[in-house]
Amino acid sequence: MPSNALFKTGASTSVLVVGMLVSGVCNTILNKFQDMQCVANCEDPDPKNRHYFEQPIWQTLNMFVGEFAVWSVYLYQVYKKKQDRLNPMPPSAVNQLDAAALVDDVDQHLIKIQDELPELTGWKSLLFWIPTLCDMAATTVMNVGLILTSASVYQMLRGAVVIFTGLFSYFFLNRRLRVFEWWSLIMVVVGVAIVGLSSILFPQKKPDATLVDGDDDKFNVASLIGVGLVLGAQLFAATMFVVEEKILSRYKVTPLKAVGLEGSFGLISVLAAMPILHFTLGETHPSFDIVRGYHDFFDNPVVWQTGLAISVSIAFFNWFGLSITSAISATARSTIDACRTLFIWMVSLYLGWEQFSWVQVIGFIVMVTGTFYFNGVLKWPFAAEEDEEETAPLLSRDD
Repeated sequence: MPSNALFKTGASTSVLVVGMLVSGVCNTILNKFQDMQCVANCEDPDPKNRHYFEQPIWQTLNMFVGEFAVWSVYLYQVYKKKQDRLNPMPPSAVNQLDAAALVDDVDQHLIKIQDELPELTGWKSLLFWIPTLCDMAATTVMNVGLILTSASVYQMLRGAVVIFTGLFSYFFLNRRLRVFEWWSLIMVVVGVAIVGLSSILFPQKKPDATLVDGDDDKFNVASLIGVGLVLGAQLFAATMFVVEEKILSRYKVTPLKAVGLEGSFGLISVLAAMPILHFTLGETHPSFDIVRGYHDFFDNPVVWQTGLAISVSIAFFNWFGLSITSAISATARSTIDACRTLFIWMVSLYLGWEQFSWVQVIGFIVMVTGTFYFNGVLKWPFAAEEDEEETAPLLSRDD
């Protein structure tokens, strides 16, 4: 029945969105929690002598471990489909609604969309190494920025990816940006600038800060550097989104396989880069010292246990994200990713990790409003009706 199929498609898309939001919130909160863990000199009465977990490259490796683990689910699905062909299930079992059935339903929906596309096999699979390298660069740089900024500011600044994704879509995906979309991007730029300003005016309190801290000027500079790093990383993130969309528009590949490929290529790339970074930057930047990073990670139970939780959330987040990219567009994926910021902010405030700032509120509202206008969630009063119709809705129900 068409109406039933429409309902199932809408429900599947809604689950993808909710799953991306929940797993995305867990990603940022757990990463910040990991950064705040003391790993050496923890008994020293002077907080400034304590050493905290500041290993961005290890956090990037941890992310790719989570993506690589998706292969187990993908191989299980392949095995299950072969078994289903040999032993068809009775109708009552087929109609049961469970998590596995939902995942299969989404994958089957995407396969139907991609039926006319060639399969991504053999050497063509190496195409996913391009977005993987972009992801590795973006994640590592953002992990450094997260150390220097609060979780909410970090997440809000990641909303700038909509700017670069929109521009890259215009230049490389041949998408026409209408006047109201340009104005929307300008709003996002203004909102991001205000959020960045709030990070400088009201910087986060570092774990090693004392009650009387006279190094405010130095810390403000650190906050500025953190803002710049997170914003710069969005160039790599936007490139990743656009390249993924380009690949998925030309080849047939399920989200689970795509995540698995990126996880495999990511593990190889990070493991190859770690010795290079160790010998070139390890002496001057302990964050890239392999030996220290190994002990910081594995000698502290809270750190490696948090790492396991991050890997699980990363696996789900990337699958949800790639599913949304396959079904809608890279810009829609970026928008949904930005919308999780509010929940991260609420959790951070509840845990006492940062202070409330009205400047940050204004920046967030301006940024999100611009993002919603850009994606057609809100309508500009001066936009022509035919132009608005060209913008796909955030959660499309059209099959």
